[in-house]
Amino acid sequence: MGTSLFGSVIFGPVKSRRLGISLGVNLLPVDNKLCSFNCIYCECGWAKSGMKPRFAPREVVKEELSSKLAEMRTEHLLPDVITFAGNGEPTMHPDFSAIIDDTVEIRDRFAPSAKIAVLSNATMIGNESVRDALNKIDRNILKLDSALEETVKLIDDPLGNYDLRRTVENMKKFHGSLIIQTMSLRGEYQGRKIDNTTEEEVDAWLKLVEEIKPRQVMIYTIDRETPAKNLHKVSIEELNAIAEKVRMRGIDCSVSG
Repeated sequence: MGTSLFGSVIFGPVKSRRLGISLGVNLLPVDNKLCSFNCIYCECGWAKSGMKPRFAPREVVKEELSSKLAEMRTEHLLPDVITFAGNGEPTMHPDFSAIIDDTVEIRDRFAPSAKIAVLSNATMIGNESVRDALNKIDRNILKLDSALEETVKLIDDPLGNYDLRRTVENMKKFHGSLIIQTMSLRGEYQGRKIDNTTEEEVDAWLKLVEEIKPRQVMIYTIDRETPAKNLHKVSIEELNAIAEKVRMRGIDCSVSG
């Protein structure tokens, strides 16, 4: 199975390794990836340069989400979580804050027990309106794949002017109301060795986790086809060993192998 895009605004529900039964929301184009990262492990494949940004209109998102949740309620199959993910970075949408307000209202009307989650690479959290929106949801899940800038550049390949230290400072503005999500992997890319589970990597990463003070950390590894070849999973035993170091610091940590 190769990498693939989500072909609609609302997708699923799917069984998520980390979130349970998840109804997905894709605010990005259905025919190409639009993201501020070009992660070598992304299930959506590579981001294409020079593409004109096209976003799902706010009213379309509102209408399709309402319709799907109404249908699921009738069938007594409501999701555990409504998850903003899809073909790239959801917080890039110019109406992201308003769409979150719509989603909270729709969730309260049709599926009040469902959580709202956003999977984000954290590149837009310097924007106050994005932070305000993320503070309104249940699961503000932000990526931190390494504490070393060179490793972030290699694994996540940020587009534009990315600064790891600035990102960490913006994460701290949530005062613990966030979940750190970290992809653990090893292998080779462009002739360079990759392993963000070495002692040096983990020690530096733990220091940032302690500094950010998230309410939870999610550690996971490759589960699907990746656009870059020669990337490998990290064993569940190794992930659990890293997770235990997080827990020893008083922070909840989940593992997905």
